[in-house]
Amino acid sequence: TVDPAAAPGMDGKWMAWNEFVDLEKGDDGIWEATLDLEPEVYMYNYYVDGVKTMDIHNPHAVRDVTDQLSKLLYDGEGSHHYMINEVPHGTVKKVWYPSPTLEMDARLMTVYTPPGYETSEENYPVLYLLHGGGGDEEAWPDLGHAPQIMDNLIAEGKITPMIVVMANGNFNQISALNLKESVDGNAMVNSMAYGQYVTSVKEDIIPYIESNYRVIADREHRAVTGLSMGGIQTQKLALNYPETFNYYGVMSMGIIKEDQFGIPADLLKDLTTEKIEALRDSEPELYWIACGNEDFLFPSVNNMREIYDSYDFDYIYRESGGGHTWTNWRIYLTEFSQMIFK
Repeated sequence: TVDPAAAPGMDGKWMAWNEFVDLEKGDDGIWEATLDLEPEVYMYNYYVDGVKTMDIHNPHAVRDVTDQLSKLLYDGEGSHHYMINEVPHGTVKKVWYPSPTLEMDARLMTVYTPPGYETSEENYPVLYLLHGGGGDEEAWPDLGHAPQIMDNLIAEGKITPMIVVMANGNFNQISALNLKESVDGNAMVNSMAYGQYVTSVKEDIIPYIESNYRVIADREHRAVTGLSMGGIQTQKLALNYPETFNYYGVMSMGIIKEDQFGIPADLLKDLTTEKIEALRDSEPELYWIACGNEDFLFPSVNNMREIYDSYDFDYIYRESGGGHTWTNWRIYLTEFSQMIFK
C-alpha cells in the first residue's frame, strides 16, 4: 500500500491503482519528477506532507465524482481530437427537463448541438451518452471531452453531425452533487441496481428531446452508449426496449454473474431467452462492445460475449489495452461515433 506521507509525490488517474510517483528535491529547491507520457489528457494530484492537494499553478481543474484534480492537456497525435482546435464549435447547454418517472419536476442534463444547429432547419440524429458510477451530467463534457471530440470529428468529415444528450444517470439525483444535493443521498454505484433511470430514458428523456429539438425521431437515428454503469444501462435499454435504438455501445462493462466489487448482478433478471431473442431479432445496425484487457471488469465482458454467442447474436468486439480509465473511454467514444448514422 502506498504511503503518501512517505515523501512528496503525485498520483494520476492514468496510473495503476494505488501507484505513486515520488518527487525529488533539486538543487534549486524545486520538487520534480520526470514522466514518460504520450499525448493525452492527464488528471493528477500532489501529496505534500501526506495531504492530497491540487496543483495551484495549473489553471486546468476538473472534478471526478468527489475528487478535485488538476488536468494536463498534452496535445499531439492521439489526443488532438480532445483539444479545443480552430474548427466550428457546437453549443453545450445545461437543460432542465421534467421526469415524471423519477417523480421530479426538474432534472438537469447536458445537451450538445452541432455547429450550425441554431441557424439551420436541418433535423439531426441523436446519441444518448451515459456516464459511469459516481458520475453525473458533467462527466462526459468535462472528463470525456465529448464536445471537443464531436467538434473535431465533424470538422474532419468523419462523423455525421448529431445531437449528444448527457443526462444524470443516478436515479436519486436532481443534478451534479456540486450543484444540488441528492434526493436521498449519493446513489453512486447503487444506481446500477435500479431500473428507474433506464425507464426514465425511454419515457422522459427521449420524449423531451424529440419535443424540444430538431431531431429525426425514429429508431434508425437513435444511438446509445455508456461506460461502466452506463454500460449496464445501455444493455438494459437494449433488452427492454429493443425497437428504440439502432446503435448500441457497451464500454467497460459486461454481465456480472454475482455481486462483485459492490456492483449488483441486477442485469441477470433481464437476460431471459425471450428478451435476448427479441433483441437479436430486432437486428440493430450495430452492437459494439469495448473493454481494456487490464480492466477489473474484463471477465464480465467475457461472460457477456459467451452468453450472446450462445444466441448467435451479432456484435462487434473491440479489445484494447489499459484499464477502467477515461483514457480508454475517450478513445471508445471517438471510434463509436464514427460507426453510427452512416
